[in-house]
Amino acid sequence: MALPSPWPTIHAERRALAADLESLTDDRWGTPSLCAKWTVREVLGHMTATAAATPTKFFADFLSAGFRFDAMTTRAVARACEGTPADTLRRFGDQVDASTHPPGPVDSWLGETIVHAEDIRRPLGIAHDYPSDAVTRAADFYRKSNLLIGAKKRSAGLTLRATDAEWTAGTGPEVAGPALAIVLAITGRAVAVDDLAGDGVAALRARM
Repeated sequence: MALPSPWPTIHAERRALAADLESLTDDRWGTPSLCAKWTVREVLGHMTATAAATPTKFFADFLSAGFRFDAMTTRAVARACEGTPADTLRRFGDQVDASTHPPGPVDSWLGETIVHAEDIRRPLGIAHDYPSDAVTRAADFYRKSNLLIGAKKRSAGLTLRATDAEWTAGTGPEVAGPALAIVLAITGRAVAVDDLAGDGVAALRARM
């Protein structure tokens, strides 16, 4: 049976993130995120650029950047972060209900919404409860995909078990913990490994 569209959840989670950031003071926008080399403001800029993208625009920008993905991404983030932090948040707010996206599986945008929101929230000390079914759906997607972030390689040969949801996947030594921590860990956020337990944790940690 086909899974329901993830877009209502994506839109709701974007709105929740925008609301959480409304009162953020200017100095905190420069906080390092969980996403290497980006501040929380730059992660939000990346989320904005992704939400505004289309396949046609993606390939045009890729060509303009000389087929260098990192250079294309850097340019897009810089554009989304022009002006003040309030300008960055406003641009994100303009895109919260967008369903446009670059080429790629639709579940990748659900996963990106959850993971990048935590890239921002966790360093800022902002707690948020994500829908359990959305988090486990993202976990299912990421553990099967090496697209850009190599989650399939990190998950290989391990049993992943959520302790806060009815979800288990894979075979091998166990890695158990909150579903969100599993998603963050297999997408390369080393700090989340501390929230996990089991015989497979050492192997997962070595893959960070």
